[in-house]
Formats: sequence, C-alpha cells, structure tokens
Amino acid sequence: MNRVAIMGIIVEDLGSVGALNELLHEYGRHIVGRMGIPYRQRGVSVISVVLDAEQDAISALAGKVGALPGVSVKTLFSNVMSEE
Repeated sequence: MNRVAIMGIIVEDLGSVGALNELLHEYGRHIVGRMGIPYRQRGVSVISVVLDAEQDAISALAGKVGALPGVSVKTLFSNVMSEE
C-alpha cells in the first residue's frame, strides 16, 4: 500500500547537501514534489518533500536522511492510501 507523506528536512551542516541530494535522487520515483528554501540569515536550508510510496520506503529514506551530519528530519503520513 502506498501512502502520501510530507517530509520536513532542516540542513544545518551545508556540507551534507550533496549526500542529501543523492538520496533524494535515489528515491526520485517516489517524490511528487519538493521545495527548498535557503534561510541565509540563520545559515540553514529548509526542505519539504511530498512522497507517494510504501511506508517502508518513506521510513527508509527518512532514516538515511536523518543519519546525515547536521540534518534533521520529520515525516508526517496522511491517511490517503492506494494500491500503486
């Protein structure tokens, strides 16, 4: 069962941006859309990612993202599900 989710990511260590982008590219088939905002006054980047995937795939991506140095992530799952 696929679920719709939104992943909120805050990058405090800009050295992790390359690895983060590689992970997002790896899971690109599950990404509906993403928005990134560089918050230069605070020295962080804020990224929101909308996903449509199996819960295990979303959780795996969140775990990998959260393991990056200086990166925080939270995921919110909707109740919308499909067989895709």
